[in-house]
Amino acid sequence: MRWSIVRTEEITVACDVVNGWTVVEVDGEVDIHTHALIRQAVIRLLDEGHRHFVLDLCFVPFLDSMFLGTVVTLTKRIREREGSLRITCPSARMRTVFAHGGLADAYEFYDSPQEATCQSPALDGLAQWPGPTR
Repeated sequence: MRWSIVRTEEITVACDVVNGWTVVEVDGEVDIHTHALIRQAVIRLLDEGHRHFVLDLCFVPFLDSMFLGTVVTLTKRIREREGSLRITCPSARMRTVFAHGGLADAYEFYDSPQEATCQSPALDGLAQWPGPTR
């Protein structure tokens, strides 16, 4: 069952639970004005007991380097809860932002939420972070 967490004129953040993963779908530009909304939404989900996340960026036409810091901050919080984080972002341009930020090898990237959630979360979560686990 999908539900909306954040809805503004600039961005929408929706959530769904699939195969043990909490899929956080972001729709809109992620920049200095919107990255905090995503951080707050994921922290709220963590506080509610969610541990394994797929950050779905398939509907994000633009993201800036400020968001990379947000992803690292969220990763640290998720790791503290022995959780997992996967990122979906089909565009090469989006993956280039992660590469330029030095984070291309630190995360598992998938082309779609369906691909990212096809296997249940591993028990070790982010124990191997900042390196890839697959």
